[in-house]
Amino acid sequence: MPARTGAQFLSGLRDNREVWLGGQRVVDPMEHATLRGGAQAIADIYDLHYQYPADCLMPDPETGEPIAISHMIPRSKEDILRRHTALRRVAEFSVGLMGRTPDYMNVTYAGFAGRSDEWAVNGNDEGAANLVAFQKELARNDLSLTHTLIHATTDKSKGNVPTGLDETQLHLVEKTQHGILVRGARVLATLAPFADEIAVYPGQPMPDASWRHALSFSIRMDTPGLKFICRDSVSLTDDRFDHPLSGRFDEQDAFVIFDNVEVPRNRVFINGNLPVYNTVMSASWRANFTQQTTIRAWTKLEFAWGLACRMAEAIGATDPGTLQMLGELWTFAELARSAIHSAEEGSHCYGNGAWFLDARPLDALRASLPYWFPRVSEIIRLIGSHNLLATPAAEAFDDPALRPLIDRYLRGAGDTTAFDRARIFRLGWDFAGSALASRNEQYERFYLTSGARTRQSVQLRADRTTADRLVDRFLTESL
Repeated sequence: MPARTGAQFLSGLRDNREVWLGGQRVVDPMEHATLRGGAQAIADIYDLHYQYPADCLMPDPETGEPIAISHMIPRSKEDILRRHTALRRVAEFSVGLMGRTPDYMNVTYAGFAGRSDEWAVNGNDEGAANLVAFQKELARNDLSLTHTLIHATTDKSKGNVPTGLDETQLHLVEKTQHGILVRGARVLATLAPFADEIAVYPGQPMPDASWRHALSFSIRMDTPGLKFICRDSVSLTDDRFDHPLSGRFDEQDAFVIFDNVEVPRNRVFINGNLPVYNTVMSASWRANFTQQTTIRAWTKLEFAWGLACRMAEAIGATDPGTLQMLGELWTFAELARSAIHSAEEGSHCYGNGAWFLDARPLDALRASLPYWFPRVSEIIRLIGSHNLLATPAAEAFDDPALRPLIDRYLRGAGDTTAFDRARIFRLGWDFAGSALASRNEQYERFYLTSGARTRQSVQLRADRTTADRLVDRFLTESL
């Protein structure tokens, strides 16, 4: 079938899934006050593909039907740049606030399928073939896919991955007539209430784990025994004046419990094959999926810089301190743009005919973003100062007695009206100070692991050839 519309997406959410928010089981996200905005936002993204078909859609290589470009397996630099345009369109819709829009998993699984040879090692040919078939189904049915790849935290003293068999963590229970039975928990399924399926794949190697933890698969959200426990919602009423962001961009996060869940055999990609599990994410994965993640981050940084500039202009803040903070935001956005450009220009064939980006600039960017985003929020709050808290609601402007006073005493600098000033600073608060903003800052701090762990990992795998040569020149000179 061709790429879905928003209405088709919303219709697909009405099934028998077990999504719990508070003490309530959610039957239909569109009928739930705090989930409706997020569901509609994802529907709008599906419709976005048809608003910009030249940027977002491409013919399926085998059927010719239009599918989202994010499902493309890149075969050239031109493909990489074409995909960039589609990813940017989606990122701009939520100004980067939604980190797990469907294109994230589309790009990820296109990369997996493009390098299916990495999944076929150590006798895992059947799992690799299942993965390739699933990626085609993902594209042709235009599924919204969530994922969970991190082991649940129960005791940090035991490490971040299982040692031996830990039956609280997701593990294989037994083989069944039609597939495998799994049990345990994982985190963190962002987008869970708005997904059609959930995927499990490796997050990091487990050198000392039981083979029973080495699992990768994808199943429908309404699979019996599958349960999602959502965090408290940070969504507010979809009011484009009072809550311009919080009303629609809470993508939700959920703890996942697999309570004796049967996975069909054709949906199993790794079944107890520990060598595959421990190696499959170490080669080409980073060079592919980070195009989506960093374009989203760059878009968010550009929005933050533009928003801070508008806030400063609204109150006539041209002092050196404000200009310095604005310049700091610009450097974040420009460094992100430059890293993406460099990575795309350095794209090359990674084997099996698949083209991915030069991972090095994006590794550096990934290691920086967890530190940049908290600073972004701080700068917006510093520039906003008390003005972020002196913002009349939309209803206040409707009061005939109050409106003249607001217009007189709460106007901004120059020709900035009180109405315009309130809109600007309400947007600033929703971005940097609201409950949605707090969730997003926490999300960015630990997006794809913490900044500290990312810095450690890039140091361990970085190519030191040139650096060592420069140092050795002086250490080997004759005295």
